[in-house]
Amino acid sequence: MSHLEAFLKSGNKRVLFSAFLYFDVSFMVWVMLGALGSFIAEDLNLSTSEKGLITAIPLLAGSGFRLVLGPLSDHIGSRKTGLIGLALTAAPLLFGWLFANSLADVVIVGIFLGVAGASFAVALPLASRWYPPEHQGLAMGIAGAGNSGTVMASLVAPRLAQHLGWQPVLGLALLPVVATFVAFFIIAKDSPHHAPPAKLSAYIGGLRQPETLWLCLFYSVTFGGFVGLSSYLAIFFHDGYHVSKVHAGDLTAACVFSGSLLRPVGGAVSDRFGGLRVLTVLLGIVAALILVVAMQPPLLFLLPVLVVTMATLGMGNGAVFQVIPQVFRREIGVITGLVGAAGGVGGFYLPTVLGALKGSSGSFGPGFVAFAAIVLAALALLLIAQDRLRIAVESPLHPKIALEGDTP
Repeated sequence: MSHLEAFLKSGNKRVLFSAFLYFDVSFMVWVMLGALGSFIAEDLNLSTSEKGLITAIPLLAGSGFRLVLGPLSDHIGSRKTGLIGLALTAAPLLFGWLFANSLADVVIVGIFLGVAGASFAVALPLASRWYPPEHQGLAMGIAGAGNSGTVMASLVAPRLAQHLGWQPVLGLALLPVVATFVAFFIIAKDSPHHAPPAKLSAYIGGLRQPETLWLCLFYSVTFGGFVGLSSYLAIFFHDGYHVSKVHAGDLTAACVFSGSLLRPVGGAVSDRFGGLRVLTVLLGIVAALILVVAMQPPLLFLLPVLVVTMATLGMGNGAVFQVIPQVFRREIGVITGLVGAAGGVGGFYLPTVLGALKGSSGSFGPGFVAFAAIVLAALALLLIAQDRLRIAVESPLHPKIALEGDTP
């Protein structure tokens, strides 16, 4: 029986779909300010640094809210927590639609859109707990492919904003949120193998584990790079290449789609060859591609480079989350929340730094060079930490599957 056949016969496909849907719509809302960034900046006369800030605020807030929704999911179940998250997500959309008329208002909207970003700490454990360890990489990759919501935000939001204005677009986003609430209520179901609720000491203890810190670092680069670029590319295309706001959204969607599509591939490949090995290769590729982006080549050459960059970052996200259940079997809910939060922090810093360096230097190049340097540093640290992580990955049940890709 092939790995895919074994996967299809295990787990719960309805729950996996509900996790994907919840994360997809939440992710769409989470990056909405990035998709609308050029419209908001023009309307409110924002500086280059302020443009980066409004796209980055929801990403940082998402990290904080993940540390709330993650433990809540452990205590009351992922289904109830997901419903609460969807209900709370409606509040900033309503406020933004009816009352947001200044930079301060947009910052408030961005902070509370972080609740949507916290869906990560609910959707992935909800899906993964229905699957055995050897299939959790693919399961979490499929659920995590809900970051394709960025594609919808990039394609649809600018077109609507061009005709209606950016505030009504936030109001229209309430419709898919409500529909998802209904669907999640009907089909989501907690695994009967739900782990006991984690105490606060478990999170503190998790942070004391060197393996947790390594995984947080790597995910802050892969997911932080993916979501940070997802939020900022529309501004980059519009300001750096002078394309229209709508066309900038189309180009962003093309880039983001590749990363969303290949996240499950990253998980599946990591199930076969080992997440650490796959991640090592991917980080090297990302660093090289980002250096090319820093040169700001012609748009026809830049676009395929960014498509491959986002695809590689997407696979890297799948690789990191394939390693987590191999290292932390019982603490997966705790560690998923911590690592996911680190990813949001990375996503906050990337557009913030890109905007700040663009404002000070007049070019996007220095910001991308800085990002490439961070990726190279993460690669060097991964090579240093590999031996310790390899030992942690080994399991009495599957001693080689995740590590070397051997058959048992």
